[in-house]
Amino acid sequence: MTIEKKAGIWMDHSSAHMTEFSTGPMETKIIVSEFTHQEKEVGLDRGENHMHIKEQHKQSEYYRKIGEAIRNYDEVLLFGPTDAKEELFNILKEDHLFSAINFGIKQTDKMSEFNQHAFIRQYFTKPA
Repeated sequence: MTIEKKAGIWMDHSSAHMTEFSTGPMETKIIVSEFTHQEKEVGLDRGENHMHIKEQHKQSEYYRKIGEAIRNYDEVLLFGPTDAKEELFNILKEDHLFSAINFGIKQTDKMSEFNQHAFIRQYFTKPA
């Protein structure tokens, strides 16, 4: 019998806090978007179109990093306060490499790491 690998990712457009589900202590890995407020200001100085292209490129790279991190998981919970989780899900569902992953998506507020771990533990230990 193989053990399913499960992870929860609390995310917004600037960072993703990825935690592998475990019945023991859980650790969080943070993936950060490289599109900062400072880059947005520099981009706006060069023109709004330039800024949007740069933002889209950085956002795509951010979502690609998250995709790489979850590629070998069986079940992934995406949660957080913004629509970044839906944007990521829509990108990943189009890629056959992620077709075997069972995704859950939940709207939540900003959470501490402790609250994220509790939310992930509750989600994955729900009765069948």
